[in-house]
Formats: sequence, C-alpha cells, structure tokens
Amino acid sequence: MLAIWVKVRVKPDQRKRFLEAIEVDALGSERDESGCLRFNVLQDDQDENTYYFFEVYKDQAALEAHRAAPHYAVWRAAADSLDGPTAPTGARCRAPRGTPGSAGPLRPVSTGRRPCQRSITPGRERDRQRCCRIRRFNR
Repeated sequence: MLAIWVKVRVKPDQRKRFLEAIEVDALGSERDESGCLRFNVLQDDQDENTYYFFEVYKDQAALEAHRAAPHYAVWRAAADSLDGPTAPTGARCRAPRGTPGSAGPLRPVSTGRRPCQRSITPGRERDRQRCCRIRRFNR
C-alpha cells in the first residue's frame, strides 16, 4: 500500500480554477479507480492558499494507473495555478491494523446496530464503509 501526502501552494487569483480541477481528480480517483483507496484534499487552517492531498493506493501499479487517468489530466492542465513546486512525501500505513502494510488483522466487534442494507456494486465494498460507518474494530 502506498500513501502520499502532497503539500501545494496555490496562486490566490487561481484558487477557484485549482479547486475545480482537483475536485475532478479527487472524485474521479475514488469513483473510477479500484486501486485508489483514498483521495482527500485539505485546506490549511492558517493559510487559505495552502492545500494538502492525502492519497492512498493499493500499489505502485495503481498509482501509475491514476497518473494515466483522464481526471488526472484535468488536474495537470491546471497545475500552472500552483505557486511553486509540489512537495510530496511518501508514507507507509501503520494503523489501523488489518490495513495492508500494517500490524495485523482486524477483528469485527458487534456495535449492536443492524448491518447496512444498501445495495453495493460488487468490488465497491469500500462504498459501504464510506456511507454507513457503523462497524468498529478492536485494536
């Protein structure tokens, strides 16, 4: 599993264009790429022109597939909205346990709630986790 933390600074007059492009990339990544497990865009509390991307991919092949996707091209076309180079940092997943690359398997714990009854397309189980968030795991 690959986790990437990217810090970018945006030109103030280009912020709207940047946000539109990165939203296309982030939503497309999570929706269309089975190898993209997470793509969050965060804005700095102290500087409204500084943003962070938190991206998690199954493996290097998934990251390369992301870079070849049409929504990534939308983001790259707006990269001139940045004020300086990006600052990426790679990381390894250490928690929660059970995540590939972390310390061990998760064990389900009953929450006393009924399981989600939503219909989820096969292969998109993470959509259930995202929408329902009712399962807890002991550590």
